[in-house]
Amino acid sequence: MRRLHSYWTYSFASVGVWSILLSVVTLTHQHRAHTFWAVFGGWAIGWASATIARSVYPPPRTRRPSDQ
Repeated sequence: MRRLHSYWTYSFASVGVWSILLSVVTLTHQHRAHTFWAVFGGWAIGWASATIARSVYPPPRTRRPSDQ
């Protein structure tokens, strides 16, 4: 079974939701589009920072329970 709960699945789903949201807002509420684009820009910067951090500092290895 494929692992669907991964960071890349989250990333692609988030980009898909943002693209739909930005398209709808730009087409229907043009006066609010600038605000949504600014929020998207902030999200994109945060996502890029998290992606860099995940590649530079991978999660720690899981510890095996000690035999006591």
